[in-house]
Amino acid sequence: MRVGLLAYGAIGREHNLAIQSVPGWKLTAVCDVNPERVAAAQELAPDAAGFSDATQMLDSGLVDIVVISTPPNTHFEWARATLERGIHVVLEKPMALTAVQCDEVLRIARDKDLTLVVYQNRRFDPDYVTMRRLIREGAIGEVFTYEGFVGGYSRPCDYWHSDADVSGGAIFDWGSHYIDQILDLFGTDVAHVAGINHKRQWLHATNADHAEVTITFTDGRQARFINSDLAAARRPKFYALGTEGAIVGDWDPQAEPAVADLPALISLHIPGSAPRVIDLDAVSPFTFHRELAAFLATGLSMQVLPVHSRNVVALMEAAEQSAANGSTPVVPELVR
Repeated sequence: MRVGLLAYGAIGREHNLAIQSVPGWKLTAVCDVNPERVAAAQELAPDAAGFSDATQMLDSGLVDIVVISTPPNTHFEWARATLERGIHVVLEKPMALTAVQCDEVLRIARDKDLTLVVYQNRRFDPDYVTMRRLIREGAIGEVFTYEGFVGGYSRPCDYWHSDADVSGGAIFDWGSHYIDQILDLFGTDVAHVAGINHKRQWLHATNADHAEVTITFTDGRQARFINSDLAAARRPKFYALGTEGAIVGDWDPQAEPAVADLPALISLHIPGSAPRVIDLDAVSPFTFHRELAAFLATGLSMQVLPVHSRNVVALMEAAEQSAANGSTPVVPELVR
């Protein structure tokens, strides 16, 4: 597969290294408006053609699949343009900013017999993989309440991540990761979702300072996601309560201030026993890219499916609608 990278930002090197690791894949083109970023990509792939114009790269005939890492509010536009040229697409998350946009690009991919999938990289984090295994093995019985948290107390950046019109808002930014994990753990039998956004401190940015999403499932179980820049005391990254115990994912105190960049410390809490720290499961590097290569070559199923990422967007969109209406519950339009 001849691979192109559309935008070479913070995640670009990760995709570049992954491409080098997949047998039969080659980075043949990279596009970015910043020539220094194109040069950085070519340090790993010196034979890759460089472009500053995305349309020129898509029309070059040099690529079979394109990884789109542009800001979220352009994902729909570039995914549609790429698919219409008969090129497979990997999108950074979120897939788009509305479920309608997701459904449109998925329709184009289906009509043209192409693949469109979202790089849900946090699905492969060792701490999450370990916690999911423990839950699926029944280590704490039936999980009935769950919380995922990210943040701290700090001034948000001035880049697109903090601009709601570009990022989709605080719920969309980290929620693209955490809500994907929640649906992976609980499934899509969602009764309703409630969201809330607080804008109280960081007035230079348009993302909410503190956002919460509560998902209630049809069987009464609940999961919550919190993204906060006003958390002077952090909650655990993961907190799962089951009928027979609990799993806690504590932030690594050695990772300050970039705690989100390192895995959480997973501990298992069983009544009558001392808490036990769990060694993290080993995760093969670049699993997503290798699974995608196998799917394109042989049809072997991937862990991350397009419908998963579409449902994440639908749920986040419903949470934003709820937040705009006083946290009134909204029923998201999910598909199976």
